[in-house]
This record gives sequence, structure tokens and C-alpha cells, in this order.
Amino acid sequence: MSAPVYDLLIRNVRVVRPHGNTVHESDIAIAGGKFAKVAPGIDPSLAKTVHDGKGRLAFPGVVDAHMHSGIYSPLVEDAVSESKAAAMGGVTSSLNYFRTGQYYLNKGGPYRDFYPEVLELSKGRFHVDYGFHLAPMDSTHNTEIETLIEKFGVASFKIFMFYGSHGLHGASDSQREFLMIGEGERYDYAHFEFVMRAIQAAREKLPDRAHQISLSLHCETAEIMTAYTKLVEKDKSLSGLAAYSASRPQHSEGLAVFIASYLANETALPNINLLHLSSRKAVQAALMMADVFPHIDFKREVTIGHLMLDIDSPAAELAKVNPPIRPRADVEFLWNALLAEELDWVVSDHACCRHETKIPKRYFGNIWMAKSGFGGTEYLLPALVSEGTRRGMSYNHMARVTSWNAAQRFGLNSKGDIAEGYDADLALVDPARTWTISAKDSPSTQGYTPFEGLELSARVEETFLRGTLICQDGRVIGKPDGQYLFRPTA
Repeated sequence: MSAPVYDLLIRNVRVVRPHGNTVHESDIAIAGGKFAKVAPGIDPSLAKTVHDGKGRLAFPGVVDAHMHSGIYSPLVEDAVSESKAAAMGGVTSSLNYFRTGQYYLNKGGPYRDFYPEVLELSKGRFHVDYGFHLAPMDSTHNTEIETLIEKFGVASFKIFMFYGSHGLHGASDSQREFLMIGEGERYDYAHFEFVMRAIQAAREKLPDRAHQISLSLHCETAEIMTAYTKLVEKDKSLSGLAAYSASRPQHSEGLAVFIASYLANETALPNINLLHLSSRKAVQAALMMADVFPHIDFKREVTIGHLMLDIDSPAAELAKVNPPIRPRADVEFLWNALLAEELDWVVSDHACCRHETKIPKRYFGNIWMAKSGFGGTEYLLPALVSEGTRRGMSYNHMARVTSWNAAQRFGLNSKGDIAEGYDADLALVDPARTWTISAKDSPSTQGYTPFEGLELSARVEETFLRGTLICQDGRVIGKPDGQYLFRPTA
């Protein structure tokens, strides 16, 4: 008898690829952590191990391209617990936004000192493959962009447009202290312009990688938000999520999109990602800018939170996030835009904020005292399959917006599809298993979820990372084996 050709054969699945409009009944053979063959009727004697897929949908492992591991808890803790939550939801690649300043490592200074510490703290702790987007916070960081790309494999950067004069959780007069930047530094539109010029200069020096080097922007306008916050705080007719949405109005997003787009045109930076668009006005602004500047390759992101929650959510301040959860009309507009393929990928914006950090007991019911952000990576794929199916979204389209599109943009060239030569990352989904979300079932240390009580009609049953089963029936298996994603990957 000849030696086995494959390490693992997963039989009896329905393969969901990001291309085309059909789902194929097939077997999947894996060797050396890669997909070796995808076809029906593969001989089981050719594999060392045979696994029954039980007729489930086989999605490409999810690329959750917007997470914040280490923002509210030490990175060494978050990397473990929150990557377990990711694995539970079929996520196999976690891309985390990170920066200097308060929160995260609570340090300023150059990235040449800061980022090696981030990598050392992360090593051997993630249960899924992981990488980082970095935010240039001062002029020194702008000079480091080419080095960050070449030496550290950081291919994507971020601007938080409101940080110059508005706080993470609300109005603030101490932004320089918060950002940990020097007296001579300003985090403003001029800085954003120089960030763009620095990234474009690096792209021109690295033409072979340029198409996968990009800038992401959190688009909200600080001055608008600060003024509206003062108005809303005085308006006693508004409270909770409705008040927070009104304090950071939708046109604040739209205006920031216009400014970001014009600066991208001015600096000739073509790869722009508009993050977590939350409203009709934001999406319409983004589509208008794509028409005005057709030479800019705009990508438009939406989060599962903004697709599943509205201002009437019983989660109240537990669902506080930036940009805010919006009224139902905005939620419906986002779904229509997603179904029309006007939005490019769906993410979690996962930021584990434990209950005692999110809002102390003495402030329950006070939206202004709650921290911003919450977790949800474990619900990204099952919620999208559940609600998307109800709205007529194809499985192939779901695979594009949860895996392929983000992988292509962010330089994960071995991720995002189920095809020979790609990393054998899989999420096996039962599309007809009804269950109710409960925070107690998640490995996240958050302890609550704004999605509590939502009934879903699809569930991730098993997750495979590079051919290894890492989560089954909600239980994470084995030690952390996530690899750092030096991007662009081969």
C-alpha cells in the first residue's frame, strides 16, 4: 500500500467560494497546511485522517479585518481570549488596529521601539493567524512607514479623523496627553495629509507591493461632534443610544468622508479604506466621492454591529461604539447597500471591553459615562449568514465580504478562498441550526454582549486553521498556533 498523499480529507461538504453563484458538493483534501485538492469523490485511502463534514457549508476562514486586541486589557490576555472568540466564529485571520498613546500599551514614541514589543507580546498567544494595522500619530511615525512595510510586514495604516480635538468616549480637552505626542505635534488635517504623502512615497519606492499598501480612515468630524454633544446633553428628551447617535450625527461622517477623499486625491494616494460606515449619509458620501475621484480605489466597510443593532436595542449603553449604533432607517440602508455590493467587506470591530470597564455600576443608564466599543467577532459569520439568508444574500457573496475582498486588499494572498495552494482555513457552518446568543457561551472575557438574546439560524460548527481543527461545537481546541501575517504575504 502506498503512503498517504494527504494529511486530512474533509468529506461531504458544500463548498462556498467567493466567486460564482453556486455552492458545490465536494470533498476537500489538505496537505502541508494547504488545500491540495477540492473535488467530489476523493479516495479516502489517500488521506491519513478522514473527517466527516456532515453536509455543512464550507466557507473560507473569515478574515476579520477590523479588531482591537489589547485596547482595554493587556495584549497578552486579549490575544488569547479574544482569538478564541474569533475561532469560535469561524475567523482564521485577525487584523488588529493598533497605535501608540493611551490604551493599548499606554506608550508613545517611535514605532521602531514600540512595534517589536507588540510582536513579542503577541508571539505564541493567538489561536488564529494575526496581523496589525498601525496608526501614524506624529511626524516621526511618518518617516517610519517604509521601514514598517519592509522590515515588519505592515501593509496598512490608519487615521482616526476625530482624535485631534475629541476624545475616544466623548468631548475632551486633553488630546495631546491622550495621544502621547510632543508639544510641537498636531493631530489634524495637515497631519493626515502628510500621512497620506508618506504612504504614497513608500508605495512609489515599493512598486511590487504598492497595490496592497493602503490607508484606512475612521471618518467622523471632531468639531461637529463636540458641538452636537453639548446640544444633546442639554436635551432631556434624548437618552441612551438615541442620544449618542444624535451627538455624533450622520453628516459628521459624511463630511469626514469628503475631506478624506479630497486629501487622497491631493496626495495621489489611490488605496483608501473607509471604515465602519454606519449611516445612509456616510455611504452616500462615499459613493459620491467614488464618482468624483474615479482614479481612487475606495473600499467601503460595514460592521456586523451596525447591521444587527439599532438605537432601540435593549443593550443600551453596552452597545456604545464609534461611530454610533444608528436608527433603524440607517440599518436598512446599510443592508440595501451591502446587497447591492456597494460595501466591500463586513467586520466585527471587536474591542473587548469588560463590564467593569465598559460602565461602572454607579453609572448604569448613563450613555456619556460608558466606554466606546464592544466585542462580537464570534458572531460575525453566523449573524451574516442568518440575516443575509433572510434577505436573499447568496453564500458566495457572503464569502466575498467575509474573506476574499479583505484578504486581497490587505495583502493576505494565501487567504480568502478554498482552492489549491491556499491556506487550508475553513469555517464549517450549519445554515439551519437555530440558537440564541448568550455571552456565557463565548470564550471572550468581556462577560456580556450587545447581541445577547438574538436568535440566529446559522451556526459555525467547526473551524480549521491551516488544516488543523481549532474549534468544534464552540470549544477551542489545542494551544495557540496563530502565525504572524507579514504582509503582503507570498
